[in-house]
Amino acid sequence: MDYVSALVPPVVMAVFFIGVIRVIVKTQGGANKAKEDAAVDAAIARADGVRQGPAKTDG
Repeated sequence: MDYVSALVPPVVMAVFFIGVIRVIVKTQGGANKAKEDAAVDAAIARADGVRQGPAKTDG
C-alpha cells in the first residue's frame, strides 16, 4: 500500500491545479471585465503618479 500513499499527494495537487486553472479561465472576461480593466487602469495611473512625484515650482 506504499504506492497508494506515494501517489495521493501528486494526484491531489494535480486536481487542485486543474481547479485553479478552470477558475482563472472562467473569470476572464464576462460581465466584470470592464470593471476589472478600470480598476487596473486606476492602479497603474496611481503608480505612475507616485513614481513621477509632485511637480516642483520655482517661486
